Amino acid sequence: MQWTRKHLLGLEELSAEEINFILDRADSFKEICTRPNKKVPALVGKTIVNMFFENSTRTNLSFQLAARRLSADTLAFSKAGTSVAKGETMVDTALNIEAMGVDIMVLRHSASGAPWKLARSVKCAVVNAGDGQHEHPTQGLLDIYTIREVRGRIAGLTVGVVGDIAHSRVARSNIWGLTKLGARVILVGPTTLIPREIEKMGVEVCHDMDYAIRECDVLNMLRIQFERQGGNNPFPSVREYGQMFGLNKERLRKGKPDLTIMHPGPVNRGVELSPEVADGPQSVILKQVGNGLAVRMAVLQLVAGVE
Repeated sequence: MQWTRKHLLGLEELSAEEINFILDRADSFKEICTRPNKKVPALVGKTIVNMFFENSTRTNLSFQLAARRLSADTLAFSKAGTSVAKGETMVDTALNIEAMGVDIMVLRHSASGAPWKLARSVKCAVVNAGDGQHEHPTQGLLDIYTIREVRGRIAGLTVGVVGDIAHSRVARSNIWGLTKLGARVILVGPTTLIPREIEKMGVEVCHDMDYAIRECDVLNMLRIQFERQGGNNPFPSVREYGQMFGLNKERLRKGKPDLTIMHPGPVNRGVELSPEVADGPQSVILKQVGNGLAVRMAVLQLVAGVE
């Protein structure tokens, strides 16, 4: 197939063919990342700006490094100390930055839908690096890429997504991508953290962690998004949550011997995962981070319209 999209805003709007196209393109970039000289001239002359209105470590650095590996010029923008802090709107800020000759804007924003608004307002390409509680498409892609690499396929696997589904943009991107590629998806967590009627997205819901461990080939353990809950405590205590839905060495023994453990980070050790599980042989957390670089290189090349 030929890539025809100008932006990458979410996995909901992508077909299975388009998702696989990105994953296949990432394969070639992963090979490049293992060479002594890791740079390629794919985006020489292009300028990419990271517009991060929320704090980020992995995603921000991954996009910056991906752009540099592709030989693009890069700009880094954060809300603090800029005109946004003085009251300038996101769109006005973006239009001023675009006037400097920017080709791609990578946007992370606390408002759901912000990347769509930006894409309607600027002429350059826009990549969604996470919007509110809506989507985080490149995280979803790198999670799926990692599953495919480790397990050899997506179709026919049972993938559990565990934790704060209600406030997680990662969960939604995973759901859209995995179901389109033929995986069975089970959402696991307390009733207070799983949205009503989310089964309409083609997933199953359960509140029994031990059942999920027995059923699943892959578990993607999500962080509790305390900063997005408006001060409301969705469960009696963090300790109780860890006992009910956390993954430790004893609970892990109830699962399949080849159960794959994932986490988008940052990990709250002792809550979602015990240290021995997070650092254990079934964990692919650091592999996810490494694969994120290859996936984001593929995405930037595709939206830049460069073959």
